[in-house]
Amino acid sequence: MKISQLLEELSALKIPKDQVAITSSGPIGIRDLRDIGDLDIIVTPKIWHKLSKKYKTTKEDNFESIFIGNIQVLGSGSWFTDPKYGTIEDDIKYADIIDGNRYVKLEKILMIKKMKDRQKDIDDVKLIENYLDKP
Repeated sequence: MKISQLLEELSALKIPKDQVAITSSGPIGIRDLRDIGDLDIIVTPKIWHKLSKKYKTTKEDNFESIFIGNIQVLGSGSWFTDPKYGTIEDDIKYADIIDGNRYVKLEKILMIKKMKDRQKDIDDVKLIENYLDKP
């Protein structure tokens, strides 16, 4: 799926841009390092609370999510929301801003993907490292 279509879905949710950041494969996709199939986002606790009242919250693989079309809002238990790897608020505040959207720093994505053992994460580590090594 084209990232532009995914970003339109995100925009339709009308989440204030200072309270959301795109994470996981989104920062990879926006840099055209590979195609992505969905958008994973993190949101402030206030926005999580608001969305959880409107949409069904699911618990899978020991973490909470809210699925809205092709958007997955990552909640408690996700690697990307785990406070031992940094706070959601800091990830949003210090995110890279590309075309008006916030993206969790590639360095953080790299750190987390290095801890996972799925083939797609291993492949993403190589993509990110190659991208960051370019002058």
